[in-house]
Amino acid sequence: MTDRVRLTIEDGVADVRMVRAEKMNAIDPAMFLALAETGEKLKASSEIRAVVLSGEGRAFCAGLDMASMQQLAAPDNDSRDTVLDDAAQRTEAGANYAQQACYVWREVPVPVIAAVHGVAFGGGFQLALGADIRIVAPDVRMAIMEIKWGLIPDMSGMVLLPGLVRDDVARELTWTGRILNGEEAVKLGIATRVATDPHAEALALGREIANKSPEAIRAGKRLLNLTQTAAPAEEIFLAESLEQRALIGTPNQTEAVVANFEKRQPAFTD
Repeated sequence: MTDRVRLTIEDGVADVRMVRAEKMNAIDPAMFLALAETGEKLKASSEIRAVVLSGEGRAFCAGLDMASMQQLAAPDNDSRDTVLDDAAQRTEAGANYAQQACYVWREVPVPVIAAVHGVAFGGGFQLALGADIRIVAPDVRMAIMEIKWGLIPDMSGMVLLPGLVRDDVARELTWTGRILNGEEAVKLGIATRVATDPHAEALALGREIANKSPEAIRAGKRLLNLTQTAAPAEEIFLAESLEQRALIGTPNQTEAVVANFEKRQPAFTD
């Protein structure tokens, strides 16, 4: 895993970096597995309060490593079923490994912030969509791109993109592979904001979130994820009240109130 993704945790913020810089962090089978396994590890961690997802070198992620994907597509390749085939073992949400590499970040129970620079093409674009927040460089280049290869986005893009942009925009980007810069990505709702140093900005935001009550942050993510499922208002109303009832009077919620009145930084526990 460490030859594709490096994970460090400091002060409750997990810094997840793709480290295949010589290939612009292009996704090969090993990268699929490393991303999915790192996300699953973070899902089970009680010490993290925020995650920053980024890539080393010149790019966030250039998309699929086409050479390795061509090899993977060969009928006699034993890795095919693990990563791509519909018969492969799927997650509870129904994702195969390729889809889970991007979707797992929505399942991580704390906010995930993608710091996107250079390019985010194809699978890299969909990986960025898996984050809760996307901070992008002004000159970033982002595109669905699969249409260039006669393909469709199949790494959870069809689950994630419609929650961010209008239907007609999703269709245009899917059918054209048009490349967006940072400002246009923000304008369309794909990116949250532009920053000259997305990684530094994402880490600062992660630290800010990590200083908030961890139970409230996790409850907020559960509710926001629910709103993306087209759940009826009745279900969301009930979930709101159940989450709030579970928070009120807990040690961290009480600490948030006391710290505000005493005008000091709260000291939350995991």
